[in-house]
Amino acid sequence: MFYKLIAFLPLVLGTVYVGISQETKIYTHDQKRFQDALALYNNEQYQAAQSIFAKVKENTDNLETKANSAYYEANAAVRLNQLGADRLMESFVENYPTSTKRNSAFVDVAEYYFETGKYPYALKWYNKVDQYALSPAERDKFNFNYGYSLFSSGKKEEAEGYLRKVENSEKYGSQAKYYQGYIAYQEDDYDEANRRFDQIKDPEILEEKMDYYQADMNFKLGKFEEAIRLAKQQLAKNDRKERSELSKIIGESYFNLEQYADAIPYLEAYRGKRGKFSNTDYYLLGYSFYKQGDYANAIQQFNKIIGGTNSVSQNAYYHLAECYLKLDKKQEALNAFRNASQMDFSPQIKKDADLNYARLSYEIGNPYEPVPKVISDYLERYPNGENTEEMQDLLVDSYITSKNFEGAMRLLEENPKYASEATHQKVAYYRGIELFMNGNYVAAVENLGKSLDRPEDSLFKARANYWKAEAEYLLNRFDDALVDYIQFQQNPMASSTEQYNELDYNLGYTYFKLKDYDNAISYFNNFTQAGTDDTQKMYDAYLRLGDSYFVTSKYWPAIETYNKALALPGTEKAYAAFQKAMSYGFVDRRDTKIEELRRFASAYPNTSLRDDALFELANTLISTGQEQQGLQTYDRLIREYQGSSLVPEAKVRQGLVHYNANRNEQALGEFRSVVRDFPNTQEAVQAVSTAKLIYVDLGRVDEYAAWVENLDFVNVTDRELDNATFESADNQNMEGKRDAAIRGYENYIEQFPNGAHAVQSHFNLAQLYFGKGQKDKALPHYKIVADQSGGEYAEQSLARVCEIYIGKDDYVTVLPYLERLEDQADIQQNRVFAQSNLMKGYYEQNNFEKTLAYADKVLAVPTIDNRIKSDAQIMIARAAIATGDETKAKNAYQDVLEIATGGTAAEALYYDAYFKHLAQEFEASNASVQKLAKDYSSYKEWGGKGLVIMAKNFYALGDAYQATYILENVTTNFSQYPELVSEAKAELAIIKSKEAKSNSSIRTD
Repeated sequence: MFYKLIAFLPLVLGTVYVGISQETKIYTHDQKRFQDALALYNNEQYQAAQSIFAKVKENTDNLETKANSAYYEANAAVRLNQLGADRLMESFVENYPTSTKRNSAFVDVAEYYFETGKYPYALKWYNKVDQYALSPAERDKFNFNYGYSLFSSGKKEEAEGYLRKVENSEKYGSQAKYYQGYIAYQEDDYDEANRRFDQIKDPEILEEKMDYYQADMNFKLGKFEEAIRLAKQQLAKNDRKERSELSKIIGESYFNLEQYADAIPYLEAYRGKRGKFSNTDYYLLGYSFYKQGDYANAIQQFNKIIGGTNSVSQNAYYHLAECYLKLDKKQEALNAFRNASQMDFSPQIKKDADLNYARLSYEIGNPYEPVPKVISDYLERYPNGENTEEMQDLLVDSYITSKNFEGAMRLLEENPKYASEATHQKVAYYRGIELFMNGNYVAAVENLGKSLDRPEDSLFKARANYWKAEAEYLLNRFDDALVDYIQFQQNPMASSTEQYNELDYNLGYTYFKLKDYDNAISYFNNFTQAGTDDTQKMYDAYLRLGDSYFVTSKYWPAIETYNKALALPGTEKAYAAFQKAMSYGFVDRRDTKIEELRRFASAYPNTSLRDDALFELANTLISTGQEQQGLQTYDRLIREYQGSSLVPEAKVRQGLVHYNANRNEQALGEFRSVVRDFPNTQEAVQAVSTAKLIYVDLGRVDEYAAWVENLDFVNVTDRELDNATFESADNQNMEGKRDAAIRGYENYIEQFPNGAHAVQSHFNLAQLYFGKGQKDKALPHYKIVADQSGGEYAEQSLARVCEIYIGKDDYVTVLPYLERLEDQADIQQNRVFAQSNLMKGYYEQNNFEKTLAYADKVLAVPTIDNRIKSDAQIMIARAAIATGDETKAKNAYQDVLEIATGGTAAEALYYDAYFKHLAQEFEASNASVQKLAKDYSSYKEWGGKGLVIMAKNFYALGDAYQATYILENVTTNFSQYPELVSEAKAELAIIKSKEAKSNSSIRTD
């Protein structure tokens, strides 16, 4: 180690005494005053003496006295440090060039400045001295003083020349050799320094100085035992200014001798340069503790090394990482290994740090960069290393554990030998599930198919079959879904999966969609008999079982099944009650049907089926001869549900009743109003057709012809072509020829945009496009169907419109559709879907009041799954954060943590760390950030925000190294988040400013 030593003042300095020899004569008046002034001058009463000398100079005619007075006047000014003193002395020299005191003047002033330590001023005047006019004794003094002045002014090379002139002087020799030796010492010429020091005989100098410098030189020459001996010898002397430096020499000497226990007390006794340690100082003490197995104290020293960029720092960070590992502080070790691996001073340390950094990243996660990238980088740097195979295994696993299944698939497809067939199977499965959860069902089917191509593990094969079937079902590929459900059913491992309990329900639905109602009945029966805790799913199964009985004309079993659905607690019963009432009509219990429908209209005033119930009630009343009540019920329907698709049909039915009762004018009025208010509908076509019969019966054919002339949708000759065109496309669809069906439906819509089958064609076309994953093409067709305000396909189409817009994150456009879906949905899942997305949409618009209202609606549904529940809780938490209600936010995020996955879980973990930091639970807060880094590394913004919290935690725990290292990495690795980088920089500046007060190696600029 090298030390910067202060330059000491000379140990022996000459003192100037100025006097005048006595003369035995009688003085004149001027001479007497001169002598009085001289006496005052010699007694250092310079102010009084100067005043008298000035007066004598002005009043005497004696040239010598005048010159001497000017001389002493100037000398007094110098000693009084007066402004212009130099000028006075220069004036003396100019005005009295022949004065015998001319050379003395230069010497006197120079020596005065020398004695007062003003060496640059002394040099100015020494430079004026005529050295050859000096006596030998005066010349020795001049050479020493001039040499020392040069030395003290940093002109060491010139100083040596003058000091060498007096090195043999009895008076100045020891001092001259001391300073010559010291110059050699400062220039690291220790041999010359020792030679000069060995020549010194003055015991005072030897006592005061030599032990320290010789100890330091021995240390620097690697003679550590001798350095210790000399330094201890000097340290034993009391009240030494060099105690701290001597302790450093002893401590570092023991360190270099690997006697770490002996080094520690001396390294601790060192007080730093001007009260500050350097990074090297912290390293020496830290490493000594490390070698003693005192890892806690080692960490306390190593972690003060901030911003180091040299080999000492690389070594320190590596050993710091080892100490952290010894104390099971893996996150801290990760940071230190990463830091050491980023330096190139020692290739071996870099390689070993790289390896440990990669291993730890795999084990605990990495908040700075994806774990697979860390391991890939290692393999790229050391392709043929002894750890290559281990790293390849970890690389594949790292993609899986970090849930980066897309990256894992890409890796394995590019490097198939990196993993076994079983691993390929699992990765493809997990990627398929990820795509499924993201709503990309087409890609999910593809990846699950790749998993099934490698059926190494029967359990994963079973799961892949199940989820592939689910994706195919959601794509309306019911035939394909059925095949995969059956393969799942036939797998011996299927019964050990969570999904097995849902199989009968799903098979029932698939057969139901395929219109294979006998098989649907069988599987729905299996499911309901087995039972489930999910009341909503049981209710739904009973409904579909009842519908399957209903559509196959098994009405009594249907009624019994609907009754079972109605007996379940907590679910909406409107649909079951309606279907039950309808079933009574088919078993010739029309009175019971009427009673049930009336009860329904009263019990379910807000259901979207109420208009259907009123319509069926009116129809049944008419069919049982209760004509007046039937007509009144039609009127009620028309009055209360003006927007219902059943209104035109109800009016047609009223017209037919009037027609059958020979009330022809009333019938014509109803038919004409249907044509006027509902053109281009099936009901309008039927109204025209029946009205024609009446006009013919009344003999008013000309009136009929005039009426229909302006009706563009009436063209009787086109009806057969309309039906034939639709039937052709529908047959292609029924046969599974999707592309041909798409062309057929498009052709029908082009030819008959307002045709009788236009709505169904739009719906079927939308379903086919959706099944192919072409959602943008499906959207306009779903919108047309959804905008029909009712009908068989309206609700499903409306739900699809919402789903597609939400997939685009277009909450502005989707909000009106979601509001309609919430209002019109008969199926509870659709209503919950609408409410949960209305909640998100209003949050996007900063309408936090409505956000919270819809979140409460969603959470009030007892049967929602955890994903929807976590969405509601995250909305509550975000709204609370936005409105400054941190207590509510904290509770909501705690709820989210229990059930959330993906991005919501990452967000909740960040806030868990945030609130723990506020509560000063710093280690617990760090644990949350570590979990965030390990389990949710793909959510980089939350990871970066978590790192800033972690840095604050570490600083609060006294670990400045971790804090600054983390913040510096945030500033370099998260540039895509400017606000985050600004926060990290501000925090880093605060910490460095504080730490720079005790560490000289820290730069704060």
